[in-house]
Amino acid sequence: MLILTCPYCGIRCDETELAPGGEAHLKRFGPGSTDEAFEAYLFERENPMGVHFERWRHAYGCGRWFLAARDTVTLEVFGTYKAQMPEPPEEIVAAIRARRPEWEGRA
Repeated sequence: MLILTCPYCGIRCDETELAPGGEAHLKRFGPGSTDEAFEAYLFERENPMGVHFERWRHAYGCGRWFLAARDTVTLEVFGTYKAQMPEPPEEIVAAIRARRPEWEGRA
């Protein structure tokens, strides 16, 4: 079972207390963008085997959205952080690189 720690209230909770929100750190496209860019924003998502950054909401707790870095194959959680952060914190990137030296994701 997936267990995440909410970075706002500090509660460790399993996935039954959370609501998934899809891929994190998406660049939003809206009015004024090309049809192709808007379509890609709406429908194209990464679905990697391995390290992935996701949005989660602490639905049965504080109700806030947060981001998580985890491995989609092993369910290993590298860390969680507040939703307002535009990039993963350095300590989470360092934790990923320590456990997955071959990872070539975000810097």
